[in-house]
This record gives sequence, C-alpha cells and structure tokens, in this order.
Amino acid sequence: MNQMERFQRLPPVDLQEMIGLWEGRGIPSGHPLDGVLENLGWFGKRFSAEMRADALLFRAGQKRLIPIDPAWVPLRFALRVHRLGRTQVSSHLFSYLLPWMRARGSVASLKSQPFQGVMSAAMIYDRQPIVDHFRKIDDGIIMGAMVVNGDDRVYFFELERVEQV
Repeated sequence: MNQMERFQRLPPVDLQEMIGLWEGRGIPSGHPLDGVLENLGWFGKRFSAEMRADALLFRAGQKRLIPIDPAWVPLRFALRVHRLGRTQVSSHLFSYLLPWMRARGSVASLKSQPFQGVMSAAMIYDRQPIVDHFRKIDDGIIMGAMVVNGDDRVYFFELERVEQV
C-alpha cells in the first residue's frame, strides 16, 4: 500500500484535536522534500485555540523553537534543487538564516476542508500556495499530506503530540 492509500484509509481529524504542539517527521514516499526538513532541523507545528498555526517550527538549541515564516522559502526553487536541501552545507546555511526567517506571528489558518472526498482538519498557509491535510492515526499521532498548488506530488509526514520541547 502506498502512502496515499494509507492516508485515504485514515479517519478525519476534528479541528479541536489539532490544538497544541506537535513534533513532526517526514514519511519517505519519493517526494523531492523527503529528508530535507529533518536535515534543516524541523521540529514540527503548533496550533492555537484561535485556529491559527506556527506552520514550521525549527529547533534552535535543545529547548528552544523558532517559528519561521514560510513566505521566506522560495518554494518552486526549493522543489527544483531539493538534493541540496539534504546536504550539510544547507543545514549550516539554514541555521545561520533561521533568526532572519523568524515569523512575527502565526502564518497559517486551521480549517475543515475536503481532500480526496473526506472533510477533515487542514492547515492553509497565508502566503504560500500550500495546504496540509490531516488524518488521524490515533489520539496522539496525525498523518499529514502537504499539497502545493500546481504540483501533483504529495509530501507525507506524521505529527506526534508533545507537551513541551
């Protein structure tokens, strides 16, 4: 079974279930971004009761997270040069740029939205053509499917609820 089939078999997620801090990890599926976020120090996502989100949280040391503004990410370019995103050079450069890419507030909205015929929680980025669709694996683990408008490929990831860093 491929990742899309796995995703489609999972039940929907209610918006209220998403509130909180989630640690993420990519699910290898052949997508160009497989391994890139982890190489750059991606931690996960945070959702507020106001249905807003820190879409991309990155580690800054052992106990600090920095939310970045995805508007700073040249998405189409990143998808073309994805192999560079898995290199040590990219990791070092990104850690240097991280403070300048910091978000000045939440950067996405949490809404119910249909995907593959199922209404479920989704995170819509404010300034990127991206929607992350969510389905429930269990009470503490969510599967995500990141869809970029105009690109048929889907990036899959898991989020696991955590209390703190």
